[in-house]
Amino acid sequence: MKEQLIERFGEQSVKELPVAEGEIPLLIVDLALKSPVTLIVTNGLRDYKMPVPKKWEGREFNELYFCLPSYWEWEDTENPQMNWVFYWIQRLAKYVVEKETWFGHGHTMPCGEDAKPLSATMKQNYFMLSDPMLLEKELAPIMIGEKEVNFLSIIPLFRGDFDYKQSKGMFKFTDKMIGAGVTEKLDDFRGLIAKRKWRLKRK
Repeated sequence: MKEQLIERFGEQSVKELPVAEGEIPLLIVDLALKSPVTLIVTNGLRDYKMPVPKKWEGREFNELYFCLPSYWEWEDTENPQMNWVFYWIQRLAKYVVEKETWFGHGHTMPCGEDAKPLSATMKQNYFMLSDPMLLEKELAPIMIGEKEVNFLSIIPLFRGDFDYKQSKGMFKFTDKMIGAGVTEKLDDFRGLIAKRKWRLKRK
């Protein structure tokens, strides 16, 4: 996959990230968009064929990614404000393999059993997986041998966003995201996507 991404974005934009033994390999991809971003992408999750329902046939092979804004100093992997992205991309990738389950567009999960905020600056405590939004063109599926490999972004959510998505469904929640200008690009400063006015008022 590294070679295919190099073909898309140039050799200077794609590099391997050292990981500990037993962890899934990761790639760092720098994209010079109008507002530059850096991607942290798994490079091996596709080796696991997900047991997708019939509705999702053709989406058995996936890689996960985080989309980081240009102001993030991701190289400082010891910084607790940054290193959660490396912890969680590994944890999610290992979870789907070890549980012999599958991930798809719209899947949501808490950040651990206690759903604690991700960091002091990222207060979100849920994740949603999504097809690329900001990077829909850049991260179109890649053919590796006979496998069509798709990319799923990991998007942090607040509990209120999670509740809205679970109540109203992915389609309406996506509309909310688009209306709020929210994509998979991480943002330390954004608030709730779904405002509380959707909740029923108690009498």
